[in-house]
Amino acid sequence: MSKQLKQRLSQLADSSETNCLKKIGHGIEKESLRIDPDGHIAQTPHPYGLGSPLTHPSITTDFSEALLEFITPVFHSPEESLSFLSDLHTFMFTQLDREELIWTSSMPCVLDDDDLIPLAQYGTSNVGKLKTLYRMGLSYRYGRAMQTISGIHFNFSLPDSFWTLYKDLVGTDISLRDFKTEQYFNLIRNFRRYSWLLLYLFGASPAVCKSFLRDRPNHGLEAYDQGTLYQPYGTCLRMGDLGYTSNAQAGLTISYNNLDEYAHDLTSAIKTPYAPYTKFAPENGEFKQLNDSILQIENEFYSTIRPKREAPSGKRPVNVLKEDGVEYIEVRCLDLNPFLPVGIDEEQIQFLNSFLLFCLLRSSPSSEEAEYREIEGNLKTVINRGREPGLELVEKGRSIPLLDWATEILEETRQIAGLLDEVHQDDSHSRATDAQLEKVKNSALTPSARVIERMDDLKTPYFTFAMNQSLANSDYFRSLDLDEKVMTAMKEMSAKSNQDRQVIENAEDMDFESYLVIMNNS
Repeated sequence: MSKQLKQRLSQLADSSETNCLKKIGHGIEKESLRIDPDGHIAQTPHPYGLGSPLTHPSITTDFSEALLEFITPVFHSPEESLSFLSDLHTFMFTQLDREELIWTSSMPCVLDDDDLIPLAQYGTSNVGKLKTLYRMGLSYRYGRAMQTISGIHFNFSLPDSFWTLYKDLVGTDISLRDFKTEQYFNLIRNFRRYSWLLLYLFGASPAVCKSFLRDRPNHGLEAYDQGTLYQPYGTCLRMGDLGYTSNAQAGLTISYNNLDEYAHDLTSAIKTPYAPYTKFAPENGEFKQLNDSILQIENEFYSTIRPKREAPSGKRPVNVLKEDGVEYIEVRCLDLNPFLPVGIDEEQIQFLNSFLLFCLLRSSPSSEEAEYREIEGNLKTVINRGREPGLELVEKGRSIPLLDWATEILEETRQIAGLLDEVHQDDSHSRATDAQLEKVKNSALTPSARVIERMDDLKTPYFTFAMNQSLANSDYFRSLDLDEKVMTAMKEMSAKSNQDRQVIENAEDMDFESYLVIMNNS
């Protein structure tokens, strides 16, 4: 175990205030495509009964009108978050067209022409138009098919009571706000070093429907059958070259050494024009993108993890971060698990809490360009070949077997899990970590291996496998009955969101072109 991790664990274990770790906060954002009975992306509008995606706090859309996003509040127990997420799904199915389904996998359903992937619509207000225009820009820059990939974002935060305790243990005089921000960036750097492990453990996208890549002949995948492409030892194709990639971002390096460097690099990318994007100039008064910069806004930079803070509408998130510091972190590299009703379970949440605390407590030196390239190389290796026997990665310029490195990380994470078990007076965190150690010993236990195994057993292509899972999921949620109070609360939430959108639209007093200029200059 690293010297700093051992010291921090000992200090926390000896403290009388470790109960603050019961208040670790997590929220889940889960994306899923709406599909028609034939397995094609739904062409119907977002169901009115689900409320307005502009203003609903828990049910919205991502890139497409058919790409649902479910958002939980911050909870302190996995049971609460999963129960809320399940209720959202159950309610959603009561409002969905009877024949429509939700696609359970990260890699999308059968895709037709790009024009048949509908952009998300948010109404006639300027902020609503801005959100749709941003997506229009993505479609021109990357193509719409790439935006139909789904995943789970896991938001993680620690309470101020922990930060006060930890600040005293570290022994620093900086403000609590600055200390939290500094430490969250320490966590982020370590997460980036070790995030390849999450792709191995939880990746569930080793295969894809051939229709997804019909316009990309040089994809580098193998044919599984006539309709399926795959990587035999792949884990998480969603995070590879099939996803959010572009020449504009290829040379973009965003520093995670501290907030100032991060904000500077991100702001520079938002303000720096990229010549090839000038071809998407307005035509006949119709805009095609927010601007012609490398990034239209912060969200266009796709990373495995982000520092976050809730930002009021109309304010740039990076500016809010600079003003008020980091509030939580967002993990963005998790596939939907097609074998689970909501794509994630309690074991995974318990492990993520232990792993992220491990990333925080372990020594986290600054990163430079060479390490960034090493991190990217390890991710690409695990994405495409993660279950390959004898696979080696690179740590500080030296080759290391994935099996050895993963075991080392998990053994240290297990020490964190033990501390959390003492606080919670159970063994759930240790059991969750032990389950991950078993996956390292036996790659057949990983979700990606299970997907291929199911396809082999049933002799089905990827599409049929995922469609069967989607049908079973639909049957499961449609068989559930929501508690009457929960149903009433969900209906009221949706109705209020529709009213709130109308209020915003009625209060609009500026033309969109002027509004866009203000937003681009903020």
